[in-house]
Amino acid sequence: MKRWLGRYWRLLTRPSVHFSLGFLTLGGFIAGIIFWGGFNTAMEATNTQQFCVACHEMERNPLREMQDTIHYTNRSGVRAQCADCHVPHGWTHKIARKMEASKEVWGWVFGSIRTEEQFEEKRLELAQREWARLEANDSLECRNCHEFEHMDFTAQSSRAARAHSTSLASGEATCIDCHKGIAHDLPAGHHGGYEAAALEAGIPDVISWVTHLGRAEAAKPSQLTAP
Repeated sequence: MKRWLGRYWRLLTRPSVHFSLGFLTLGGFIAGIIFWGGFNTAMEATNTQQFCVACHEMERNPLREMQDTIHYTNRSGVRAQCADCHVPHGWTHKIARKMEASKEVWGWVFGSIRTEEQFEEKRLELAQREWARLEANDSLECRNCHEFEHMDFTAQSSRAARAHSTSLASGEATCIDCHKGIAHDLPAGHHGGYEAAALEAGIPDVISWVTHLGRAEAAKPSQLTAP
């Protein structure tokens, strides 16, 4: 053991052209820490709301829509940022998503979605691509905050509890199947509605949360009575 340690110590202290191998190893280790810290800091900076709004011109489009939803203002004061719904938290999935999102930066740089009109023209395409991505990864971003294991079905409406405890629990459906449009306006040309999505997902007796709210809001004037 002593001989083995001595041999490797001599290897580490043996001089290179200008520096010892030990110095180069330690220097490389320190440089790696600095690089990793800088890389991770830059990665987190791209997850901030300020970065997303600046790069994607979202202040005039999706951000305004989100400000009217429960993900932005709610009784608990917990606010979702862009990255919470569009970037997974896990390192491997996060890197893959960042690489995929580079196409969005390309689109902004070359002016394909800079203006409000351009965004509206592409809204359906962008929405369908995002819905397909969430369906493929089992709504991984939704699960950044919403954990099925911690759901209290007794605190949910009967409709939501029925959907979550059956179709979601069995894997027949995923979050996005019933929650399209929960944070942003639905695009023009979106056909089928939420009832159709529920049927496709195998939950015909479930009306989407957004559709339910829309119907409740539309019904309010008719429910008012004169004093």
